Amino acid sequence: MSRIFYIMGKSASGKDHIYKALLSRRKLSLKPIVLYTTRPMRRGEENGREYFFSDEKHLEELRKAGRIIEERCYQTISGPWYYFTADEGQIDLKKNDYLGIGTLESYSQMVRYYGRDVMVPIYIEVDDGIRLERALKRERKQRPPRYEEMCRRFLADQMDFSEEKIVRAGIARRFENNGTIRACIDEIAAFIRSAGK
Repeated sequence: MSRIFYIMGKSASGKDHIYKALLSRRKLSLKPIVLYTTRPMRRGEENGREYFFSDEKHLEELRKAGRIIEERCYQTISGPWYYFTADEGQIDLKKNDYLGIGTLESYSQMVRYYGRDVMVPIYIEVDDGIRLERALKRERKQRPPRYEEMCRRFLADQMDFSEEKIVRAGIARRFENNGTIRACIDEIAAFIRSAGK
């Protein structure tokens, strides 16, 4: 049976780096699930690689067509930003295993859509001090830096990834990314290989 391995964690936990590293490991044979977002593209991002950059009009068209698998909206300093997964032929569970990335909320919606037997959670944990340092370093590279938004996300994550919500989502296994990211990636890759058996 094909699976969807789904990476989750608070902002600046290394999710994007881990996601890219796992996709590059050909022996895992994972296909990417590319999310849609209405947020502005960050420096160094490419449409169709990190996200499909969209707008609210396209989101509404997909809603009306009944093609939204999951969606969430964040009220940011710059206005509402939507993130969503659309059923537009990207995922074929008869052929491939997939790797996705999102939040606890999006994971729960994916479980409702595909079933718990298909969805495999990969939860990344990082010490809050380390996360804050990483977030600040990343934000300094943006032109212009959006420090207010960085702080809003950091604080919102405390509620969005509360222990109660983690337990309610059925997540038992956690992967720490406090040391070298390579060790975390290797641990997750071994987990994916064992889960595929």
